[in-house]
Amino acid sequence: MAVTVKNKTVFITGAGAGIGRGAALLFAKEGAKVVATDVDMSGLEETQTLVKQAGGDILILQHDVTSEEQWIAAYAQAKERFGGIDVLVNNAGIYIIAPVTEITLETWNRLMAINVTGVFLGAKHVVPYLAERKGGAIINLSSIAGLRGSTGHALYGASKGAVRIMTKDLAAELAPQNIRVNSVHPTYVKTAMADYAEKTLGVSADELGRHLNPLGRLADVADIANMIVFLAADESAYLTGSEFVVDGGGTSVFTPR
Repeated sequence: MAVTVKNKTVFITGAGAGIGRGAALLFAKEGAKVVATDVDMSGLEETQTLVKQAGGDILILQHDVTSEEQWIAAYAQAKERFGGIDVLVNNAGIYIIAPVTEITLETWNRLMAINVTGVFLGAKHVVPYLAERKGGAIINLSSIAGLRGSTGHALYGASKGAVRIMTKDLAAELAPQNIRVNSVHPTYVKTAMADYAEKTLGVSADELGRHLNPLGRLADVADIANMIVFLAADESAYLTGSEFVVDGGGTSVFTPR
């Protein structure tokens, strides 16, 4: 089945690497216009090169998702360049594994500011742009950590659980304006976050894959990008307030190994 996102303007945070970059590239290949933001400008420049090589149209912006002023400015620049916004992908986030007794208040507040407040600010300020287009889509990146408990995940899991429920609240609130809001819940993906987990937990990527799901592997970036693009497309017009788990069956199937 084809996905229809051609000529939509898609705003993606955390697009300097990983899932954000993968989504930006896939949207561009499907004919969407991409606004890619990140705090990492060098990463964004690499994303821009890849998108242009694929024939896509892209605007890159350095952007701290914890700053309300920067959200307002970034959206204004997106509209100036492309005439409006149709889709927001709230992807930016950081990952910390630590026992609750070792988490400082400063660390807690920093992660929550990026992972939760950033999602709130993005949604808050994109609504007028989506409403101007008579509707649109917001896709929030949560995690399987937002669905179940894990050792060392009190902080990260709390942030992703908040994103999960915020998504449902926004879906209820914004439906009258034809704005759909859904969350995506990946397992470990082959990105820097999985590299960090390997080091912190002392296990290899292969071991993580074997133990996490019946398919026996970590997710590829494309596995998540495909879901994000589908949720932005016209073909998902009846989907809102839902959580889409991309985890190889890990949260629903028990396979002892």
